[in-house]
Amino acid sequence: MIKRLLFLSILPVCASATTLPEQLAVPGGIVHVPVGDSKTPMPQVFYQNHRVLVTQQDLKWLALVGIPLDAKVGPQNITVKTPKGDTSISFQISDKKYPAQYLKIKNKRMVNPSAADEKRISDDRAVIERALSTWTEQATVDTDFIPPVDGRLSSLFGLKRFFNKQPKDPHSGLDIAASAGTPIKAPAAARVIDTGSFYYNGNTVFLDHGQGLISGYFHMTEIDVKPGQQLKQGDILGTVGKTGRVTGPHLHWNIYLNNTKIDPALFIARDIPRLDARNNK
Repeated sequence: MIKRLLFLSILPVCASATTLPEQLAVPGGIVHVPVGDSKTPMPQVFYQNHRVLVTQQDLKWLALVGIPLDAKVGPQNITVKTPKGDTSISFQISDKKYPAQYLKIKNKRMVNPSAADEKRISDDRAVIERALSTWTEQATVDTDFIPPVDGRLSSLFGLKRFFNKQPKDPHSGLDIAASAGTPIKAPAAARVIDTGSFYYNGNTVFLDHGQGLISGYFHMTEIDVKPGQQLKQGDILGTVGKTGRVTGPHLHWNIYLNNTKIDPALFIARDIPRLDARNNK
C-alpha cells in the first residue's frame, strides 16, 4: 500500500465547475481531498469504513470527507481504491473549541425519559440508522444548497449542550428559528428516504442527495412529502413546528456525509451572515 501525506489548509478549495461546501478541517467539518485525475475512472474512497462522496472539480476527482465531532486532532487517513490498487492518503485535522449552551426544558421526560420512552427512543434510533445508511450511486451530486428556511440563525452546530443543567450530546445540526407554519424547502435536488414522528426529533424528513450525502429536517408541524418522492431544489417538504424536544418553533437541520454529522453551515456559507444578522434586529 502506498501512503502519501497531504497538509490541507482550512480554507475553501476554489470551485470552478461545481459549488462545493466550504472546507473546514476540524471535528465536525469537511475536508476536500484530491484523489485522482478525472480522465481516469472515478475511484472509490473510504474513511473509517464508510464510503465517501467523490465529485469532479478542476479536472480532478475530489473526495468530500465528513469529519466526526469526536475525531482526534492530527493525521487522519482515507483509502482510495482504483483498478491499479489501493492508496492511503493522510490529511490533518486541527482542533476547534465549541462553546456550551444551557437550555431549560419544561417537559422533564425530554431530559430524563421513562422506561417506555427509552423503548421508543431505541426503536426510533433503528429507523434513523436505516435511513442514514442509504447510499445511492450517481455520477454527479448537487452540493449547491440553499437555506431550507427563511428565518433567524438560532443555534450553531457542535455546541456542548446542557438541558436543565444536565450534560447531553453536542448539538448535531443547525437551528433556524421561524414562525410555526413557515415553509421548509429542499436545499437541492433529492429523493425522500423516509418520514416519521420521533421522540426527540418530532416530525422528521430525511432526504438522499446521492453518494451518502443526506439531510434531515426535524421538529416539523406538517410533512408534505412521501418516501420515494423525487424533489427539485426549492420544493416544499412541510412546515416549521415545535414537535419533539424543543424550546420553541424552529427547524433543526442535519447534514450527513459518509454517515457522519457535519456542520450544515458549510453548505450555505454565503447565507450565514444574512441569517445571523436577524439576531440583531
